[in-house]
Amino acid sequence: MKDIWMLLAPKFLFVPVSSEEGIGEYMRSRIIADEILRRWPKAQIDFVLNRRAPYADFCPHSTHLLDDTPTKKIKEVNQLMDDLRPDIVIFDAAGRKAQLKHANRIGAKVIFISQHRRKRSRGMKIERALVTDSHWVVQPEFVIGDISRFDRFKLGLIKRELPIFTGSIFKSPTKTIQQGLFSRYQVKQGEYLLYSAGSGGHSLKHELAADRFAQVAQTIFRETGVPSLMVFGPNYPKPLPEMEGVLAIPELSTCEFINLLAGAKGAILSGGDTLLQAVALNTPTLAVAIAKDQASRIDSCSARELILACDSSEREMLASTRQLLDKKSISIVRDNMAELSDTHGLEVGMNEIARLIGE
Repeated sequence: MKDIWMLLAPKFLFVPVSSEEGIGEYMRSRIIADEILRRWPKAQIDFVLNRRAPYADFCPHSTHLLDDTPTKKIKEVNQLMDDLRPDIVIFDAAGRKAQLKHANRIGAKVIFISQHRRKRSRGMKIERALVTDSHWVVQPEFVIGDISRFDRFKLGLIKRELPIFTGSIFKSPTKTIQQGLFSRYQVKQGEYLLYSAGSGGHSLKHELAADRFAQVAQTIFRETGVPSLMVFGPNYPKPLPEMEGVLAIPELSTCEFINLLAGAKGAILSGGDTLLQAVALNTPTLAVAIAKDQASRIDSCSARELILACDSSEREMLASTRQLLDKKSISIVRDNMAELSDTHGLEVGMNEIARLIGE
C-alpha cells in the first residue's frame, strides 16, 4: 500500500544550502520542486531553510525554518525527517554525512546535488556514496572535469552508480511567457541587454556587485542606446535606483529570468548557475566572478570561447561589454555554444526521480 501511495503522492524534503548571501541552490531546488508538482500534482513538498535567508518567508512550499544553514543543524534536520517521513530527500550542495545516513535509515531515497569538483568528491566518499541513491552533478563535464579512475574503481567496488552529469537545471523558455515579459518591460527580442550580479548581496571591496553592474549598464546605454534590464536580486539591501536606459528589477522568478535571458541580445552575469543557463540557451554572455567559487567555472567556459570574461573593475567590464556587442565576437561564441551537446538537465533529473519512486 505504501508503494502505491508513493507513486500517487510522493513526499519530498528539500535541503538546499541556505544563507544570507547566495540563492542559487534554493532557486534550483524551487525549479525541481515546481516540476515535481506539475508531474505529480498530489506530491507533498517541504523545504528546510535558514530563517535569515531573505527568501525564507516567501517560499511557496511548506517551509521549516532553522537558525542557520541546514547543514550545520544535524539534529534538527534529522528530527524533521523523523516527523515528516519523506520518500525522497534532496540535499542540494548541503547535508552532513550523518544527515544522509539518517535519511537512508528511515527508508528515504537520497539525492545529492553537487555543483563543483570539491562537492562532487565529497559526494563520492564511500560512507556518503553508500547511502546516496542518485548523485547529480549540475555542471557540464567540460567545466568540472571527468571522474577519476580511482573514484570509478571505488564506486564500482561498493556497487554504487557514478554521478550523473545533468548540466544546468532550468525550465525551457516559451514564446507565450516571453511575449508577456517583453510587453511588461517594454523590450524587444534580441534588442536588450540583461544584467544580473546574482542574489544582490555580494560585495566587491567597497561597493555592491549589483551597483557596479548597474553603473556599467547605464554607461553602455549612453554610448550605444541599447536598453538594459538590471535584476538587482532579493538580497539587494538598498532602494532601487532610477537610471537612464536601465530598468531596475528587484527580482525575477526563475521562469521569468530564463525567458528574458533567452531573448536578450547579450547578458552580463556573475559566474553562478545563470552563467551555465546562458550557455545552454546560446545567449552571448560576459561573465564576472563575484564569489570565490566562480572563477574556475568562468575560466572553463572562457577557455572554450563560449563566453567573454573579465575582472570586476568597472573599466574592464565596460571594455568587455563593448566587445560583447561586437558582431564578430557574438558570432564566435554563438557558433561555439551551438556545438555543445543539448542536455536537458531538468528532464534528466525528473527521470531519476521517477526511477526512484518506482514509476
